[in-house]
Amino acid sequence: MWFKPARGQFQIYYQNGADQLEYQPDFVAETTDTIYMLEPKKRTELEDPVVIAKKEVAVKWCANSSDHAASYGGKPWRYLLIPHDVIADNMTIKGLAARFERK
Repeated sequence: MWFKPARGQFQIYYQNGADQLEYQPDFVAETTDTIYMLEPKKRTELEDPVVIAKKEVAVKWCANSSDHAASYGGKPWRYLLIPHDVIADNMTIKGLAARFERK
């Protein structure tokens, strides 16, 4: 199962200069054992300061959510920052996670 989150659904905020902005992940996908926050980006944008700021807050959010989920037997959360040019029909989420999970 996967979905595109609605604005405000996660309430994750990142710093961009003096501004505190909302981060809205592109997609969320759930497998039998994990929930993934998926962020595909152009390869040329992977080192952009805004992309990095979003990645840092998303990784922290996923870690906190995983800790909370573990307290009641829930699934862990993982954040994937995926270069757009590697996404193909024959890719699996687990395969992408093995290559692009950010911690």
